[in-house]
Amino acid sequence: MTSGKYNRMGCCCFALMLAIASSCAAVENRPNILFIYTDDQSHRTVGCYEEAFDWVHTPNIDRLASEGVRFTRAYIGTSCAASRAAMLTGHLQFGVETMRFVGEYPGSRYDAEQCPFWPRVFREHGYITAQIGKWHTGNDAGYGRDWDYQAVWNRPAHPDNAGNYYDDQLIEINGKTHRVKGYATDNYTQWAEEFIRGKHRKGDKPWYLWLCYTAVHGPFTPAQRHMNAYLNATVPVPADIYPPRPGKPAYMQKIQSWVKSPAGLPVMRGGGFTAATVAGKGLHGNTLSDWVRQYHQGVSAIDEGVGRLIRSLEETGQRKDTLVVFTSDQGFAWGQHGFRSKVAAYDATIRCPFIVSMPSQLPSGKTCASPVSGVDVVPTFFSFAGIDLPWEMHGRDLSPLLKNPEKAKKRSVLTVFTGRKYGSDTNVIPTDLNELRKVAQVPWYASLHDGRYKYIRTFEKDEIEELYDLQKDPQELSNLALLKKHGGRVLEMRAQTIAELKRTKAGFVDNLPPTGTDKRAR
Repeated sequence: MTSGKYNRMGCCCFALMLAIASSCAAVENRPNILFIYTDDQSHRTVGCYEEAFDWVHTPNIDRLASEGVRFTRAYIGTSCAASRAAMLTGHLQFGVETMRFVGEYPGSRYDAEQCPFWPRVFREHGYITAQIGKWHTGNDAGYGRDWDYQAVWNRPAHPDNAGNYYDDQLIEINGKTHRVKGYATDNYTQWAEEFIRGKHRKGDKPWYLWLCYTAVHGPFTPAQRHMNAYLNATVPVPADIYPPRPGKPAYMQKIQSWVKSPAGLPVMRGGGFTAATVAGKGLHGNTLSDWVRQYHQGVSAIDEGVGRLIRSLEETGQRKDTLVVFTSDQGFAWGQHGFRSKVAAYDATIRCPFIVSMPSQLPSGKTCASPVSGVDVVPTFFSFAGIDLPWEMHGRDLSPLLKNPEKAKKRSVLTVFTGRKYGSDTNVIPTDLNELRKVAQVPWYASLHDGRYKYIRTFEKDEIEELYDLQKDPQELSNLALLKKHGGRVLEMRAQTIAELKRTKAGFVDNLPPTGTDKRAR
C-alpha cells in the first residue's frame, strides 16, 4: 500500500514536472525574431513603395512585403543614435536616462542600471540574443549582459574608425576587437546567415537577432558589383530644393545643401558629402542625379542580403515561425526642402520602410495605412514572445494592426528631436539658436502624425507651427497652420501633442516656448 505522504509528494513532483514541461514548451513555441535595421534608408528606395522611382529594383525586400504587412508611413526615429536608443529601451529620446555623448564624437556613455536595455530580459526568459553590425549607443555594447553573441562595429568606442562605414572596420566579436576587411554589408549578411544556420548558438532555444547594416549611410559606397547599376536613372528636381520656402520656419530658409551648376543642374554644395565623421566625393559626379543613383546602388547589397537571409530561414525550416521585421533608423532627403540629410520632421527626411512578415501568424501582401513609431517596435516584440513588459514603454503593441492591417483604427504617433541630448538633460530647452540647431541646422521639435495630417512644433520662441495634409500635399509644401480656416485643427493637434508629451513624461513639456502661429495666420 502506498502511503499518503508518498502520494502527496508524487502529486507535487508530477505538478512540478508539468509546470517545467509547460514552461519549456512555452519557450520552444516562442518565435525567433530577425530584426533587419538599415541606416538612413528612405522608403523611396524600396520598389514596393508608391513613392519609389520607377527604376528602383529591390526584388527581395519586395518579396518580403508580399509575404507580410507593409506599413505605408513609418517614423522609426529622428536621428541615428536616438533611433537606436529607442530600439533598446522602448523610449523616445527624452526618456533615455543617463545616455550622453562624451569625448570625441561619437563617443557616448550610459549607466546600464538606470538605462537598462531590454534584450537582457529576453535572455532571462530563455532567448538567445545576438547583435551584428553597427553599434551607436554607448561605448559599452553590452556583451554578456544584454547579448549572448555580438559582432559589432562599435563606433562610440573607436572614434578614429567611426568613418569606416563600408570597409576596414574595427569589429568587436564578443567583446574582443578585430580589424575586418571587406564590404561591410556583405560581412554582416554572412555573419547573420551563419547565426541563423546555428553558429554561435546552442540547443533549440528561440533567438533574437538585431542585424544593423551600415548601408546606406554616407559616403553611400556601393559594392563594386553594383557600380554600373541604374545607368539611365533620372531624378526629378524637388520643387523646393532652393530657398525661399514660403510657410516654413525661419531655419528652413537657410537650408541650402544644393546650388545650381553652370548648366543649371542641382549640385551638392561644397563639391561633395560631409558629415560628422564622413566626407567624400561622388563616385559618378556631383549632381543630384549622380548622388541619388549612388545612394540607390548602395541599397542593392542590402536587398541581396535580405534574399540570402530569407533563404537561410527557409532552408533551415525556420521561416514559418520567425518574425521578420525590416526597417531603418530613419529616412534621408535628396533635395527635398533643400536637404541632403535626415533629422528634420518632414517625410522626406525621416520616413522609412517598415515591413513585418511571419507566415504562420500574419497575413500576406497587405498594407497598413496607420502610422507607426519606432517605440512601437519593442512592445510588439514582447507581445510576440509572450513576455510581460519589464517597464513602462512609450509605444504600443502593433499586433492588432498586423493581424487586421486594412481595418486599423485611427491612431497618432509622436516623433521628437532633441539634438544630441537625452533623458533629463532635455528638461531645459536651449535658447541659444546655435545650440538649439546644432545638429544639421535643425532645431528641437515635436511632431504628431494621425495618418493624414501632420503637425510640427518647432521649439523656438514665436516660431510658426506647421500642418500638412499628406493626402493632398504629400510633398509638404503648403503649411495649413497659417490659414485661419485650419485653426481648429491646429489647436486640436497642438493639444494632442502636448498630451502625448505628458503621457510619456517629457520633462520639457511645461516649458515649451510660445508659438507665433496665431499672430501670422491669415
